Amino acid sequence: MGDNIRIVVLEVKGSQVRLGIEAPHDLSIHRDEVWEKIMEENKKATTVTPDQMEILVRKFSSPGGQPQKKNESGNGGMKK
Repeated sequence: MGDNIRIVVLEVKGSQVRLGIEAPHDLSIHRDEVWEKIMEENKKATTVTPDQMEILVRKFSSPGGQPQKKNESGNGGMKK
């Protein structure tokens, strides 16, 4: 696994084996199903809906970072 990670057999009972992992404290170790859930949640957290994107675009494209309201012409309050 690497110079600083060891897999250790802790116990064997019939067909069950308990494993231990020795690794640096700053290294996260997860079972596969936990890792998949973490990745799924991270993906959800980085997904932006069209409405959220519109708010971000208005916020960062307006003077002073203030969201601009759409006017009736549909140009987002921007002068032509």
